[in-house]
Order: sequence, then structure tokens, then C-alpha cells
Amino acid sequence: MIDEATLDRAVTAGILNAGQREALMALASQNTDPASRSDDTATMSVDDQMRLVGGGNDIFVTVGIVLLFSGALFALQAVLPSNSMMLAGLLAAASWGVAEIVTRQKRMRLSSTLLALAFIASALALLSDFIGTRFSLPDTINAFSLLALRGDAIPIGLTLGGGVIAAATLYFVRFKVPVLAAIVAIASTGLAFLAAMLVLYDQMVSGSIAAPAPDQLAEVLSSALIVPLLCGAVIFAVAVFLDMHDRERQTVWSDCAFWLHVVSAPLLVHPLFILATGQDVLAGRIEPGMGASILLGVMIAVFVLVALAIDRRSLLAPTLAYFGSVGIYYLVNGAANSTGIPPFALILVTIGAIVILFGAGWQRIRRLIIRPLLPTSLLNRLPPIKA
Repeated sequence: MIDEATLDRAVTAGILNAGQREALMALASQNTDPASRSDDTATMSVDDQMRLVGGGNDIFVTVGIVLLFSGALFALQAVLPSNSMMLAGLLAAASWGVAEIVTRQKRMRLSSTLLALAFIASALALLSDFIGTRFSLPDTINAFSLLALRGDAIPIGLTLGGGVIAAATLYFVRFKVPVLAAIVAIASTGLAFLAAMLVLYDQMVSGSIAAPAPDQLAEVLSSALIVPLLCGAVIFAVAVFLDMHDRERQTVWSDCAFWLHVVSAPLLVHPLFILATGQDVLAGRIEPGMGASILLGVMIAVFVLVALAIDRRSLLAPTLAYFGSVGIYYLVNGAANSTGIPPFALILVTIGAIVILFGAGWQRIRRLIIRPLLPTSLLNRLPPIKA
């Protein structure tokens, strides 16, 4: 069997490209003897093949990385001045250096993810220290101090968000770690939200629109949810695009799509929940009426169908977790004041049944629902349905 180092040399020599290397590694990791595979493995969703953990040795090395960097952090904090930019710089360099072995040579997946996050955290600390020094930020940040920073808002936002995107892109080009796709998506969403808030603020200052009265703040905040909703839709579209160009989920781009689905789900679900049910985001009222509960049920059904079609439980899991956590919060806080069955209890029952049912037979459900529901032309572009 050809080892990973040999495949890496083949890529460097131009014998293989990166996609072919990933496909060969995925093929080698699969058991080619059909008789030795269980029914569960034969019908496994391609979403379950998201390559996150590379085995026991990967976990072992991950523990070593945590211990190494924790010890280094405490040691450097004792030697270097407090809030030193050198500390973040050293940790970023160490993350990169260890990744040259763990990621580039050994291709350890969980360890690589941890190192990538450590690098981004170090880069974020560096950018934060630079912003604090360059723009003389006040010690305490509140609404009034933020308004006073309006003139520097754009360079601060571009430095922080753009710097994180640049660092993640540079690291991805070198090491191809999929979780960085989520980092780029989150930073881009933050920049979009900042731009929308600055436009709204400038319109109020110029008199183009009136400042909202106190009783209108809830409506304004609900309207502001359009921004993360649009960002979630864009991120979801990018993830689907990557999925449709890698139907068998054999390359690193499908793993990037996994993380993009994880990010897009809450960005889509929370705004849709607030806008569809008319919840008061200031008062914190989360109990929908019967009509809104029915609408929530329809929303869950739509998300379920979409997740089944694209074969991504990574989209469905945050969705169900969000609805479930909101429902549990309501039930705990409303149990003492209610003697009847709250409408949201029905949603919780539905979510619990869906989780158990789908966990036991995801591919069978895909085959029964999606195959007769969608035309063949679309099915041929979606992840294959296992027989």
C-alpha cells in the first residue's frame, strides 16, 4: 500500500493533483471487501464520512498538542509582559510549525483542526492588540464609546475581519484544513453586519430616516435579522455548490461544505424563527401561538426535506438543536404558570421523534422520500442515494 508521504511527493512532482490524492486516500481508507462490511456501513450516509478524526493516534496527538500549548502559554505569560503581541506571535508560529509535521506530513485530521483554530485565535489576538494600540480604544466599551468610534469603524472592521479572512486563507492554502471555511464564513458575516449597521447609523445621523422610538426597537432589531439571514443563504448556496461538484464526498471541498452547512444553519434558523413567529426579541418572549406553532412545524419540515435532499445532517442537527433548546427553555420557565399543554411541546415531541427516526434510518428515509419527490435530472446532481 502506498503511504501518504509517497502520495504527497506524487502531488509535488505533478503526477497527481490534490483532488486525485484525496480520492486515493479515501479509497484506501474504505474496506473493499463487500462481504466484510455490515449493513450499516454499506448504507452509511456520505455525510457520515466527514473526515474529522483520523483514529486513536490522532486523538493521542491532539491531547499532546493541548498539553504542549497550554504549558507554553503559561510559561510565556510568566516571562513576557502582559498583553504582549509577542506571545500571540509565538503561538501562531508554533501552530504553523507543528502543522508542518502533523498536517502536511501525517495528515492527522483532529489535530490539524485544533492547530488551525489555535493559529486563527493567535492571529485574532494579534489583530486585537494592533487595533487597541493603533486606534486608542477606550478601556470600557459601551454604546456611547462605540458611537464615538464611527470614524474608525470601517478600518477597525476591515483590519479585524479582513485580517482573520486573510490569515485563514493563507493557512488553508498551505494546509487545506476544512474548518477554516467556517472561520471565513463567520468573519464575512461579521463584516456584512457591520456594513449594514453603519449604513443605518449614517442614515439616521443624516436625517434620511428617523431614529426609532423605544417602543419600535423590537421591530428594528427584528428587521436587522435580514442581514444574517441573507448571509446564511449565501453560505448555504456556496456549500451546496461544493457538494454538487463532489457528489461522492471524496475531496477536501466536501469537508469545507460540511463546516459551511454548520455555520449556515443557525444563520438561517434564528432569523426565520423570529420573523415567522413574530417573537419579541427585546422582551425575550419565545412562546408562539397556535398559528405560529403550525408555521414552525412547516419550517422544520422544509429543513428536513432540504437536509435529506443534499444528504447533510450537518444542516439538520443545528436546526433541531435550536428549536429543541428554545422549546426546553420555554417549558422550564412556563411550567409553573401553565396547566395545559403548551403549543411548543408539540414541536418538541416532533423534534425528538425526527431525531430518533432519522438516526436509525437516514438513507432508507432518503430513498423513500427524496427519490420519488425529485426529478431524475436533479437527483443526478445530488449525492447518490444508497440502495
